[in-house]
Amino acid sequence: MADPDQGAQPPPPAQPTTDAQASPTAHVPETGWLATTLKGVRYTLPKPHRQHPVVLEMDAQRAASAQLRVADWITAFAGSMNFVYLHIAIFTIWMVFFEPKPWPTLTLVVSLEAIFLSTFVMIGQNRQAAFQQAKADHDFTEQELELKTNTDITREIDRLTTELHQRLLSQAGRSAAPPR
Repeated sequence: MADPDQGAQPPPPAQPTTDAQASPTAHVPETGWLATTLKGVRYTLPKPHRQHPVVLEMDAQRAASAQLRVADWITAFAGSMNFVYLHIAIFTIWMVFFEPKPWPTLTLVVSLEAIFLSTFVMIGQNRQAAFQQAKADHDFTEQELELKTNTDITREIDRLTTELHQRLLSQAGRSAAPPR
């Protein structure tokens, strides 16, 4: 199973620049950069990357369970080219030096390995499906809350607009009425 955050890169280290090199807009808070000046050298720090709450929860579960860490390691290794190269070497050595044709023991070992690897793949798929479901549930809840908030704000704007319109019409009606 691929880690959802495996492609995430750590933020780049702070880069020192002199005040003459720094552009006036490069350190504006809206751009996400923080600037610190120390003895005429300005260090820019990137805005920290926020992770999805479900990702943080799954990372905490993975860190708490040795079984999950081992399953992740086996799955990651079994899906790598190093795994392929290792098996090519082992199978070649086995067929050439240890067992005559038709390699019955090698066939048994490979069959057992396939059973275990398919089990790890299914474990990884189940964990990935659980992660996707938890993320979808979280996102749905957040979107429903945002929709309710936006609906409430829209209704309040409509109410205030109607009230303002009625006040303006009543003021216009009083000022347009002929004096008695």
